[in-house]
Amino acid sequence: MSGTTTQSVPTVPLRSWWGWGWEHAHPDDAECEAMGALLPGTLARPLPVPRVADLDVGAPAVRPPASLAPLISADPADRAAHAMGKAYRDVARALRGRPGRIPDLVAYPTDEREVADLLDWAGAHRVAVVPFGGGSSVVGGVEYRGDRHRAVLSLDLTRMNRVLEVDSEGRAARIQAGTLGPSLEDQLRPHGLTLRHFPQSFEFSTLGGWLATRAGGHYATGRTHIDDFVQSLRVVTPAGTSESWRLPASGAGPSPDRMFLGSEGALGIITEAWVRLQARPVHKASAALAFEDFGAALGAVRALAQTDLAPANCRLLDSGEAALSGASRDGSVVLVLGFESAEAPVDARLAHAVDLARSHGGRGAPSESGAPGDGAVRAWRSAFLRMPYLRDGLARMGAVAETFETAATWDRVPALIEDVRRTVGEAARKISGHPATVNCRLTHVYPDGAAPYFTVLAAGRPGDEVAFWDELKAVAGEVLHRHRATITHHHAVGRDHRPGYDLQRPEPFALALTAAKRALDPRGILNPGVLVD
Repeated sequence: MSGTTTQSVPTVPLRSWWGWGWEHAHPDDAECEAMGALLPGTLARPLPVPRVADLDVGAPAVRPPASLAPLISADPADRAAHAMGKAYRDVARALRGRPGRIPDLVAYPTDEREVADLLDWAGAHRVAVVPFGGGSSVVGGVEYRGDRHRAVLSLDLTRMNRVLEVDSEGRAARIQAGTLGPSLEDQLRPHGLTLRHFPQSFEFSTLGGWLATRAGGHYATGRTHIDDFVQSLRVVTPAGTSESWRLPASGAGPSPDRMFLGSEGALGIITEAWVRLQARPVHKASAALAFEDFGAALGAVRALAQTDLAPANCRLLDSGEAALSGASRDGSVVLVLGFESAEAPVDARLAHAVDLARSHGGRGAPSESGAPGDGAVRAWRSAFLRMPYLRDGLARMGAVAETFETAATWDRVPALIEDVRRTVGEAARKISGHPATVNCRLTHVYPDGAAPYFTVLAAGRPGDEVAFWDELKAVAGEVLHRHRATITHHHAVGRDHRPGYDLQRPEPFALALTAAKRALDPRGILNPGVLVD
């Protein structure tokens, strides 16, 4: 599913309110139809691109006080753009004109005092507050579900977007939570430093969003999650402001930062953080190898993860995923490797990794660059960035095109992957009457396990695509639980993963989390329904 749109890039690009990324980057009707033709049972013509003007956006249920009015918008377009995230079920609902509960108001605070004032007002008037960074959630993390609150306020932090302080000697920076990925890196670049955290949503997500969801980055080994970069946090809660000390390490009891990392706005609003930085890499090298057998490729990846080579990229694509990305045309399994360093050339490390992969059956002829399969590397990289847009194009054709991910120890990984492929595929065929494709890739690898990431492609039930996906998601959750695999490795819990999270967490921890919620948010206004009731 490669291809490009014929739409021109506007002078000022606009974010899509209903789908992924930029409006101009979405597939046009012809490309949607071409993709739909590859999936029997999809629509003959794409659903129209939804318009805010066609939504039933009622009047706000509350009016803010004059002191807060300059921070708040009731514009229908702003409200619609903050109604939900960017999961398949969000896109499918928007395409059918059913985006769910649209927030009554959207607030854009510019500093911490304004955040606190907004929380005070919301608490006094039974207004639910849903924190919003870039809005890239794919698990229902930024939408309100239910009717327990008088109104809903979406708290957009993107005007708190500055790198406030850089400690070059200690390689750390104090950064506001609403800073989007590209802006964050642009502000660090003059210092020769980088956070080096690049999730697929990098362009459309914020530091605060990464922290609140314990986001995983692009890199496959080493510091894979944002947790690893945190020195200290500032968090505004209805019970007061929490600020942890900035330290390189500490053994002083349970970490206060750990309580807020991954809390998804249910315990407080992360306003800024000190984060660890790195020198910008200047030495890079990559390669791709093909395998005939997925099991042999798994063995190669496990062996690589248990060395000290620490590849920046170690993506294993099964034959379906490799074909989908254009990395393979012959049914091969493909391993994409990448190394980088700020200090020294990485060619020797890459050569060692390639030799190790070849000892497990990997193959790949040298290319013009001297690296095996560099064409496959380029194809994968291009597809990686383009895939969310193609997903939305397939959704316009009535197809189900979505992903989910997990992590498990190496002893469980092979059986887990096989069970997901078989069980989810059979469930999709039974529900829709059409065959489904369930592909897998490994996104992150560790000495003791890996993170499989699954892509599901199937013809949906016209007009009922969301329920179809929810049924498949429930089946997948049962498989993950059966294999004691996590409900999420890096997509967060949100509302969609809540049933699996309730099964995964120990009951004493659930009791402690509920107590923390009541203590920090006594009126229950912060992102209701996320993590705890």
